[in-house]
Amino acid sequence: MTPVLRTERLLLDPYTPEDEEAFVALFQDTRVSRWMGDGPAIEAEDRALFGRVFTKVYAEDLFDVWAVRRDGRLLGHAEIKRTDEVDGHEIIYALAPEAWGSGLGTEIAEAIVAYGFTGLGLTEVHATVAAPNTASLALLTRIGFAHVRDVREEDGSTTHVLTRHREPAAARRDPRAM
Repeated sequence: MTPVLRTERLLLDPYTPEDEEAFVALFQDTRVSRWMGDGPAIEAEDRALFGRVFTKVYAEDLFDVWAVRRDGRLLGHAEIKRTDEVDGHEIIYALAPEAWGSGLGTEIAEAIVAYGFTGLGLTEVHATVAAPNTASLALLTRIGFAHVRDVREEDGSTTHVLTRHREPAAARRDPRAM
C-alpha cells in the first residue's frame, strides 16, 4: 500500500478516482510529458494509464505511486519502482509548469528518495533523465545523485542514468551532537 508522505509544503498520497481530470491534464501538458516515458501520448492513453494505477498498480501492490498535492490541489506525480533499465529502483516525478522554479521538485525528489532508503530499505536509488532536461539533471545533482552512465535510445537521443547511494549510518548523525 502506497504510504502518505509529507514535505514542508506538499502532500504525496495515493490517487483517488476524483483525480482523473487533473492527472490527464498534467500528462497532456507537453511541457511535462515530453520528459516522461516515451513522451506525449493521446488523451485516451493517459486515461487508460490512470485506470491502470487502480486496477494494476494499487490492486496488485506493484509499486508506489503518488499524487502530489499542495493546498489540496494536484500539481504533480511521483513514483518509485523497480526497473530493469537501471537494475534497481528508479524515482520518477513530474510537476505542473506553474510550480517550476519554486523548489517543489526538490521536495518531491527528496521525499521519494528518503522513502526509498527508509521505507523500502534500499541502499541506492536511480533516476533516468533525458539529456536535454537540464533542470531535472541540475536538481538531482544538487541532492546527491551522480551520473553513472548513458543510454543511447532507439531514436538517437541520450538518457542519463544517475544514482544516489544511501549514506552510512555514521554519516547521517547530526555533527552538532558529537
